[in-house]
Amino acid sequence: MRGQSNKVRRVLVWGVMAALLGTPSFAAGFSIFEQGAKAMGLAGAFTGQADDPSALFHNVGGLAFLDKQAFQVGVTLINVSESDFQGVEPFPGVGVTESVDTSIFTPAHFYWVRPIKDRINFGLSFNSPFGLAVEWDNPETFSGRFISTDAELVTFDISANLGFQLTDNFGIGIGVIGRSSKVGLERFAPSVNPFNQTVFNAAFVDLESDLDFGVGFQIGILHKVGTAFSWGLSYRSTIDIDYSGDGRLTQISSGNPQLDAVVASRLPFDTRLPIETSIEFPDSANLGISVGLTQNTRLNADIIWTGWSSFDQIDLRFLTAPELSTVIREDWEDVYSYRLGLAYRSTKGRDWRFGYLRDETPQPDASVGPLLPDANRSGFTFGVGLKHWDLSLMYLLFDQRTSRTNDDGFFGTYDTEAVLLGGTYSF
Repeated sequence: MRGQSNKVRRVLVWGVMAALLGTPSFAAGFSIFEQGAKAMGLAGAFTGQADDPSALFHNVGGLAFLDKQAFQVGVTLINVSESDFQGVEPFPGVGVTESVDTSIFTPAHFYWVRPIKDRINFGLSFNSPFGLAVEWDNPETFSGRFISTDAELVTFDISANLGFQLTDNFGIGIGVIGRSSKVGLERFAPSVNPFNQTVFNAAFVDLESDLDFGVGFQIGILHKVGTAFSWGLSYRSTIDIDYSGDGRLTQISSGNPQLDAVVASRLPFDTRLPIETSIEFPDSANLGISVGLTQNTRLNADIIWTGWSSFDQIDLRFLTAPELSTVIREDWEDVYSYRLGLAYRSTKGRDWRFGYLRDETPQPDASVGPLLPDANRSGFTFGVGLKHWDLSLMYLLFDQRTSRTNDDGFFGTYDTEAVLLGGTYSF
C-alpha cells in the first residue's frame, strides 16, 4: 500500500510541475483543449462519449459511469513549427519579416476517479486549460518591441467533482474548480533622440504577477440511449482572477550621457513598481453526440461555445506610478468550435482514431498584434489506443491573417502552424 501511495504522490508532483510550465494558446483564443490523448485523437469530440477519466475536463457528467478506481497522467508536446510575420504599410512596412520563438511546450494533465457509494463517484483533476506564450526572436530589434517581446500566461486548475448515476443510462456531474494563474509581459520603452530624431530603446520593461487564485464550477450530463447512441452537455463557468505583482524598468544607454540623464529624470528606473490587473476567463458550453455506426466503429461530433466577450480589456495599473497605467482594448467576441471524431476498434483490440476540428477566433482585427496574434484554424488528428497508453498526433493550421486596422498601429500578415503530440497513461 505504501508503494502505491508513493507512486501516486510522484505522479501528482510531476503533473503539477509540468502544468506550471508556460504554454502557448492552441484552441480558440488562449484556451488549451488538449487535455487527454484519447479525446485529442478524436479532435476533442468527446462530450457525448466521456468514458475515461478525462471526462473530468470534457464532460463531468461522464464521471457518473466511471465506477472503478482509475488514474490517468499525461502530457501534450506542442511544437510551433512555423510562426512568421510579414509587415505591410504604413508600419512596419513591406519587406519586414519577424518570427516567434519555436520552443516546445509541455502542458500536463492528471485525473483520478474513485467510487465512494453506489452510483456516486468522486473525481480529482489537475490540468492547464488556458495558456499563452508569445516570445519574438531578436527582441532588441523586433519591429513590434514597443508593444510586446514576450507575453506569458500560465494557469493551473485543480477540480474536485462528484458524479451521480440517476438511472442506468443517465448521469450528472458537478465540480468546483480552483484556478491558479500568473501573467508576465516584457517589452521595450521608446524615446526619441532630439539630436537626430531617431527612436531608440530607452528602457527594458519587465512586468510579472504573483501566482493568484480564482474559483469557478462545472456541471455536465451524459445520457446513454441504448448501446449505439449517447449525448452529453457540459458547462464551465467564468473565473475571475485579480493579479498583483511587480514591474521594473531598466534604463538602456543611448550613448549620450546628457540624453540619458533627461530620460532618467522622467522614468522610475530600478525601482519596484507594484502593479495590478485582472482577467475574466470565459465560460464555455459543450454539446456532443456519440453514435455507434457498427459494433467496432463510433462517430462523435461536438459543438463548443466559448464566451470570449468577457475578455474585453486589460487594465494594467501601476499603483505608485499611475502615469504609467494603461488600458489595452481587446473586445473579443463569443465564438463556436466544431469537432468531429471517428474511432475504430480492430480485431486485435487496438483503437484507431481520426478527427477534424475547426475553431473560430474570438479576436477582432483591431486587437491582432504581437501580444497575441490569433486566427481561425483547422486541425487534423490521428490517435491509437493500447492497453494502458493512448497516443495522439495533431497538425494545426492557422488561417493566414492580415491586420490593417490594429489599434497599436502595427500592421502585417501572421502565418502559423503547429504539431502536437499527446500521450496519456492509464493505471
